[in-house]
Amino acid sequence: MKEIVLDIDGTLLNSDKVITPKTKSALIEAQESGIKVILASGRSTNGMLKFAKELQMAQYDGLLVAYNGARVTDVQTGEVLFDQSIPKGLAQSVLEKLKSYDLIPMINDDQYMYVNNVFGGMIDVFGKQANIIEYESRGGNFLLCEQEDLAKFADFPLNKILVAGEADYLQAVADEIYAPFKAHLTGAFSAPFYFEFTAKGIDKAKALDVVNTRLGIEAKDVISFGDAQNDATIINYAGLGVVMGNGTEAMKASADFVTSSHDEDGIAVALAKFL
Repeated sequence: MKEIVLDIDGTLLNSDKVITPKTKSALIEAQESGIKVILASGRSTNGMLKFAKELQMAQYDGLLVAYNGARVTDVQTGEVLFDQSIPKGLAQSVLEKLKSYDLIPMINDDQYMYVNNVFGGMIDVFGKQANIIEYESRGGNFLLCEQEDLAKFADFPLNKILVAGEADYLQAVADEIYAPFKAHLTGAFSAPFYFEFTAKGIDKAKALDVVNTRLGIEAKDVISFGDAQNDATIINYAGLGVVMGNGTEAMKASADFVTSSHDEDGIAVALAKFL
């Protein structure tokens, strides 16, 4: 193996949203042996930097695949190696359609996350009531800014439109919302309460393929880890696709190997087995 690709939430991070010591040690040891580490997440680049620092990725030429594959950044240099935004007219159309639903759209630039109401984000997050706007903005290291009409406001490039809502409701209406845009945009669940729009054809595997072609790394030499629907492409892309024990049943069915959960050092367990 020449490359390890890792989803973050539900994969690299445990339930307390931290990297366990055993997993951290295994990934640093892999890098010391010459294996490249890439973080691939729906998060923004800003929301990934602290984990890259913790894993010492700048020392080993690590990469960040952000926004579900819409942007790739070199950790050491900060250079953007790949960037694809949603066409402005399409982004505004999606945001206009979302006004008809009891959902929470969130968009961002490199500094701010923009929402309709910073106090209007209370939903059930894995069994606990939480302000999903606060949760997402803190995780992405964004300042918050309210905009009454996001559709009119969104006249700048968007790598992603994030939609949050009560899980049962969001899953019931997601197909209806996505249908008018399916030919022009990519949409996927990243959690039961998150649905994300990116440019057509954008996913984590496409971004990996673009970068790996430049690096001369073949898919057969990649091991990928994930847990949710938006990780499916990297699991299928890699020579070895590993799904966490806490992953969805559909993801487990597509895996080459199912490891233990993110709370049981599943990454370290799989790396010990296959490296």
